[in-house]
Amino acid sequence: TAMLESLEGKKGLPRLKPPFPAAVGVYGCPTTVNNVESIAVAPTILRRGAAWFSSMGRPNNVGTKLFCISGHVERPCTVEEVMGITFRELVEKHCGGVRGGWDNLLAVIPGGASVPCLPASQCDDLIMDFDSLRDKKSGLGTAAVIVMDKSTDIVRAIARLSYFYKHESCGQCTPCREGTGWMWRVLTRMAEGRAEKREIDMLLNVTTQIEGHTICALGDAAAWPVQGLIRHFRGEIERRIDAYHGFLPEVGDPVMVEAAE
Repeated sequence: TAMLESLEGKKGLPRLKPPFPAAVGVYGCPTTVNNVESIAVAPTILRRGAAWFSSMGRPNNVGTKLFCISGHVERPCTVEEVMGITFRELVEKHCGGVRGGWDNLLAVIPGGASVPCLPASQCDDLIMDFDSLRDKKSGLGTAAVIVMDKSTDIVRAIARLSYFYKHESCGQCTPCREGTGWMWRVLTRMAEGRAEKREIDMLLNVTTQIEGHTICALGDAAAWPVQGLIRHFRGEIERRIDAYHGFLPEVGDPVMVEAAE
């Protein structure tokens, strides 16, 4: 809806919904807003039939998806694949595998910068569709897969994503306007170890105050990567804090913790 506002010559701020664009869009007229990927596949579905398209994939997750795979793989690419392919097959079939081999995998962001990361321990049989990734407390999102090997500074990487959302916030909603900048500043200190351990839970609590409290989804998108970092890499944040305060040496592999069942 911010795009519709821009088309009308106004400041690009998201609209409150309802009314939805399909009822009241550009200049008050019904307007359909679709992803280019959805429009591009429509002619083939019309030509070959809905049954053909729905025969691919898994229940409730049918058809194909464009996966844009970047990061630490041998050959980054964009590829159309059947929904429900495993992450490992996707990367090894189309990208030549993880840089340095599968055992060098640290984590993956499976659906673009707005979804929580998943650690390597959950990636062996990771199914790339909406339902399966939601069950893992992540998401397929835009299917922009970001692969990170063990050379990645995972805390700094998520802090960088947090800065992106701080920069992109339109400022219309207070939780997003104030929260994105606050999260970025705290994450930056955590990446350097200059935080306190009590701030980890404070940061997690702030993400829940942003999530679901904004007009558009940018607030959610800013909160979810931080939640994923704390869920799976809390130990790494704590290690850096201990190292900064002189309790531990600064060297060592990233420390992961699994989400409680």
